[in-house]
Amino acid sequence: METYYRPDDLPKFGDIGKDTPDLAKKFFDYYDAVFAEGDLTQREKSLIALAVAHAVQCPYCIDAYTRSCLETGSNTTEMTEAVHVATAIRGGASLVHGVQMRNVADKVSM
Repeated sequence: METYYRPDDLPKFGDIGKDTPDLAKKFFDYYDAVFAEGDLTQREKSLIALAVAHAVQCPYCIDAYTRSCLETGSNTTEMTEAVHVATAIRGGASLVHGVQMRNVADKVSM
């Protein structure tokens, strides 16, 4: 079945800069620096990335960071918990915007 998301496209990510190599180099240099070991371990960064990937709903990132999490020593329980953290934050952010809705509704209803 043909779908918009094609897992075999993920390895092609590095080709994204073929027409703009200077910009791609800047992005990938930054990306590599972000994911280098620092105060946070690569394992911790992978868990954060996996959670964010779910929040932004990027199937390519979900695939990549699921693999990265496993490769850096996380297990599916930890990964699932990270996804729940992202879900709670995203859900809470949606709910708190309900205050904006109520403010507008109150103003219009007056």
